[in-house]
Amino acid sequence: MGLSERYLRQQKGVMNYRQTIKLFAVIVLFQTTTACQLANLNLTGVAHAEPVNQVAERKALDLRESMGLDAVVSKVSSVRVVYVGETHDDYADHLTQLEIIRLLHAKNPNIAIGMEQFQQPFQNVLDRFISGELDENDLIRQTEWMDRWKFDYRLYRPILSYARKHRIPVIALNVSKEIVSKVSKLGFEKLSNEDKQKVPTEIDYSDIKYRERLKVIFDKHAHQDKKGFDRFLQVQLLWDEGMAEKAAEYIKANPKRQLVVLAGSGHLMYGSGIPQRVSRRIKGDRAIILPAGDFDPVPDVGDFLVHDAGEKLPAPGLMGIYLEQTDKGVIAQDLVAEGAAKKAGVKKGDLIVSVNGSDVKDIIGLKLLLMDQAQGDKIKLVLLRKSLLSKDKKVELNFPLGK
Repeated sequence: MGLSERYLRQQKGVMNYRQTIKLFAVIVLFQTTTACQLANLNLTGVAHAEPVNQVAERKALDLRESMGLDAVVSKVSSVRVVYVGETHDDYADHLTQLEIIRLLHAKNPNIAIGMEQFQQPFQNVLDRFISGELDENDLIRQTEWMDRWKFDYRLYRPILSYARKHRIPVIALNVSKEIVSKVSKLGFEKLSNEDKQKVPTEIDYSDIKYRERLKVIFDKHAHQDKKGFDRFLQVQLLWDEGMAEKAAEYIKANPKRQLVVLAGSGHLMYGSGIPQRVSRRIKGDRAIILPAGDFDPVPDVGDFLVHDAGEKLPAPGLMGIYLEQTDKGVIAQDLVAEGAAKKAGVKKGDLIVSVNGSDVKDIIGLKLLLMDQAQGDKIKLVLLRKSLLSKDKKVELNFPLGK
């Protein structure tokens, strides 16, 4: 007997029994208050049975056991695409990504790494870096990292250094910021024919839950008009479809390589960002590994949630100078009130000539010189200071970097 049929028979029995207890209910109304309350309880339990509420399916997660990252990697070592999420500025997430890459590479040297952090027009620069032709500074400069991605390069250095050492191909997955900017302003429909060629050929709007999650994010900000959300949705689709299209192209062209995709967890959760859009283009299994700190442990958010040790990237040492690029070089446009540079005697308008003996030509060069300097590290700063009454003079200052 099915559950629904059994339920109907039980309810029929209850209805027949109601006629029998009506007389009993009339009699007990004249009894003491306590007896009356007891009778009402009995009536509630028998004669007025509540209907069964329809509830959504419940799922449970067994949290009694955990496994090491090596066990996770063993489970996904033969999977065609492994997606590993991150919070961009969380150093521990990137160390987890590195360890997954290292363990996968030990099992199968024939892997590649797809990275959201690099934009597609700079693939040649990545190839030259991995081959050893370019150094780290070249990579940062020529991919325009500090302008396009902006997060501290040191967060990703261990991954890129490992890939370079072992000649693991790194694939630039992201679309260019120029086309993102145009879609954000104009939408897909008003793009020029030339720009439309830079947009993925397939864009799927059909995932309703994907749309609903993005709407929740959008509504947390001060953009409530429908046109605004539609544009926001198009930009998200541009990112996800663009990265998926590039990943699928690489997999088709390199069928023997396993691809490890590194991207923000929001592009991977529930499989509805990049993963399902790759799967729409190519056949093959996949696995999604996410940092546990970013999510409640809900079913279907990913295949594995990984807890890390909370490692932190050492805070960089700062001069406390607002920089401006001019045709003469880099000048101190302004100074942080309690910054290290102001305390040391740097003045507004000073031209920065060199740091620790290395010439400074542009802002990126200066940032590269300071990239690995920590708080408290002493630097030698040579400045050229203008004088109204005499020639510009050189000023040499030695001071520790601040917070």
